[in-house]
Amino acid sequence: MATLIRQAHIISPDSPHNGKVKDILIHNGKITKIAGRIKDDKAEVWQVDNAHVSPGFMDIGTQVGDPGFEHKEDLQSAARAAAAGGYTAVACTPNTHPVIDTKSQVLYIRNQDNLVDFYPIGAVSAACEGKEITEMYDMREAGAVAFSDGHKSLNDSGLMMRSLLYVKPFDGIIINQALDPNLAHKGHVHEGAVSTSLGMKGIPSLAEELMLQRDLYLLEYTDSRLHVANVSCARSVELIQQAKKRGLRVTASVNPMNLAFDDTALTSFDTNMKVMPPLREKSDIKALKKGLKDGTIDFISSNHTPEDEEGKKLEFVYARAGVIGLETTFAVSRSQLSKILDLEQLIDKLAITPRRIFGLKIPKIAEGEQANLCLFDPDKHWTFTEKNIYSKSKNTPFVGHELQGKILAVMNNAETWKGF
Repeated sequence: MATLIRQAHIISPDSPHNGKVKDILIHNGKITKIAGRIKDDKAEVWQVDNAHVSPGFMDIGTQVGDPGFEHKEDLQSAARAAAAGGYTAVACTPNTHPVIDTKSQVLYIRNQDNLVDFYPIGAVSAACEGKEITEMYDMREAGAVAFSDGHKSLNDSGLMMRSLLYVKPFDGIIINQALDPNLAHKGHVHEGAVSTSLGMKGIPSLAEELMLQRDLYLLEYTDSRLHVANVSCARSVELIQQAKKRGLRVTASVNPMNLAFDDTALTSFDTNMKVMPPLREKSDIKALKKGLKDGTIDFISSNHTPEDEEGKKLEFVYARAGVIGLETTFAVSRSQLSKILDLEQLIDKLAITPRRIFGLKIPKIAEGEQANLCLFDPDKHWTFTEKNIYSKSKNTPFVGHELQGKILAVMNNAETWKGF
């Protein structure tokens, strides 16, 4: 089976064709020819206006319900959602049932044969309970790309320190989403004028900043590697920037919800606006965008958190936090950041830097390479509808929103997803 992509603008930093408009011919999953004009009467032709092609995106921190919560999301539905969002690789959090905290659980995720490559993130603590440390070395040998308790912050300072020391000999990465539960104190939204006016218990920015400061102190003490997931506060950006200047091996990511909405969106009481970390203030969004621009924040992650109707169609204070994001991350990021990041910088934040940080091979668009591709129109304006949702769960606030940037197709492992 052959596919011919016509006149695509290539974005692939390591490719000799980067920045050029070329035809790309793929045979059985391998790029066989790149040229100004290619003739192949037997190939399926992909020809669209304003075609751009890049390596497939990679997400770090997707919540996949398989095993245990397949009614919210399974690996097959997650793969479809990821492909529709331009992703060909997904590193999934360990918050399943059972938790991904052993070699066998890692192998269960890693041995999937799919259009999308799944990379497990192993749990730091057994059952993600924050008590006993896991056998992270065994999980790494089985294919875990990093270690985290996922949406559960690593609250115990001793456990955090031991985990940083544990992964240091093999240059592993600990991922933590900073949130001090004692300061958050079962809050539902960002603490500020909006939470006060709505009469809802707030989560102060300090709950993130204080734990982040602790993590950075422990990182400096252990000289290990830390990734800060889902940064949401202006002060957090400052702390990470200062840590990088001191030479600490820290990286950071942000998710689109914290770029697209501030806490005034909560006045609708739409439970799809209930997320973790919570929507912050306009000044925080400004700082997050600046952090992406200057490299303080390394990449963008979807924070894909599927929830069924029983978890969302409730009064706001009882609803679970989280939204799906795989299908919309590129378009929301493009819509929010088109004046902040040029297209090549955005693709770097979605496809290149996540793989580089986590030690995975970066796909190259060149002859002889395996075709790991995302085809998209970066300028197309379109309205996101429920028909564009491939996840089993529908918890997203973007239905009915006009977005910029449309994923058209992806190709990986000699398989394709085509949306045009």
